[in-house]
Amino acid sequence: MKYDKTRTLENRKGAAPPESGLPRQRRARQEPVKKCAGRLWRRAKCANILPVSHRFRALAHRNFQLFFGGQLTSLIGTWMQTTAQLWLVYRLTNSAALLGVFGFVSQIPVFFLASLGGYVGDRYNRHRGVIWTQTAAMILAFLLAGLTLYHVVTVWEIMVIGFLAGMVNAFDVPIRQAFLVQMVGREDLPNAIALNSSIFNGARVVGPAIAGFAIAWLGEGWCFFLNGVSFLAVIVALFLMRIEPLERRPSRDSPLRQFIQGFHFAMNDRPIRSALSLMSLMSMFGLQYAVFMPIFARDVLHGGPSMLGLLMTSAGVGAVVGALHFASRTGEKGLLEWIAATSLTCAIGIIAFSGSRLFWLSVIALMLAGFSATSQLAATNTLLQIRVPDELRGRVMAVYATLFMGVQPIGALFAGGVAKRVGAPHALSAFGTLCLLGSLVFIVRVALPLLRTQDAVGTQTGLGR
Repeated sequence: MKYDKTRTLENRKGAAPPESGLPRQRRARQEPVKKCAGRLWRRAKCANILPVSHRFRALAHRNFQLFFGGQLTSLIGTWMQTTAQLWLVYRLTNSAALLGVFGFVSQIPVFFLASLGGYVGDRYNRHRGVIWTQTAAMILAFLLAGLTLYHVVTVWEIMVIGFLAGMVNAFDVPIRQAFLVQMVGREDLPNAIALNSSIFNGARVVGPAIAGFAIAWLGEGWCFFLNGVSFLAVIVALFLMRIEPLERRPSRDSPLRQFIQGFHFAMNDRPIRSALSLMSLMSMFGLQYAVFMPIFARDVLHGGPSMLGLLMTSAGVGAVVGALHFASRTGEKGLLEWIAATSLTCAIGIIAFSGSRLFWLSVIALMLAGFSATSQLAATNTLLQIRVPDELRGRVMAVYATLFMGVQPIGALFAGGVAKRVGAPHALSAFGTLCLLGSLVFIVRVALPLLRTQDAVGTQTGLGR
């Protein structure tokens, strides 16, 4: 039914309008405004007066508006530093193995400390926690910038700073994710999570491109300095927030015990176990193409830092499209099919990139890989969210984070060693083939049998067609 500006919400529900001295048109303007502040915010009935699109409804919260702007600026700087660090390590060493070592030392703290970071976030003030982690990351960025600009930096100092940044990240990620609910409330939390993912991938498009040209014109040190400055945006935004106190009932179990409980549940649920196993395989081997980017940019495609930025941006563009495409889904059905299809196409994209010697073909392959990887991660996350009970949600999501982020440093270390012996293109081709085989096993052994079972019994679990 089309909206009639002269009708109130009560009229559209079939009820008589309330008795009031206000003119009818004035009541029609005022009553929807009051009701859209609550539960009707989620419904299309109030679309005529929403200040922002329904898809961006979390931005109606002042605190999230501040966070969104500050975080977008900060993440662009973070991607600039990530790109410049990879280029600087390879420029100083010309070693694929040390690229893998850098990936390992900068990410391994997440494997060991992520559960402790979540534990801290559940027991202490998350608002202050995010301020402290962002401040620590800013100090490390300025330290790396100073060492680089004064030409005294060595690869080992880059490794140490990368390790310390990984420790900060291990606390920042779980605390910041848990802090989202205090900014928008539970009602708009899913939308806030989706928007947070969008700005991460949006910064992934812009940051590397800026870094590529900045490295060529100014040098790596200025990328690190600009990243340090970018943290000021999110820190100022955090100080400007007005956060209501949160009543907590923290668990008495240790972080390790909580993690074990979540792991036990995940491994006893076949769809979750299979999806997490495939995601872990993709994270350990498939996503290592980022470690090899400097090698492909300089030695395979015969470019420079600008080409490195463009290649990383290509993967980011695909990731943004994948995130927005998955966000447009309105139902929960077909998740297993989506996980199987995207993991297969991601593997194909990685294999195509490993064998490409043409810039335009490499760009297309990276966009395909970025699109598929992001979509697979989003679908796996959604599958977990709809199958896990509320009392185990945080623990199972800690398992998800560990199997996604925690295995990446192990894969990076292994990737560097293999690339040193057989070359980056052959190593990445082998990794893509492993992912392809894993995807085929998932399709044959998990997705198709479960889909046939669901079609036979007519269940409505949200996993099938």
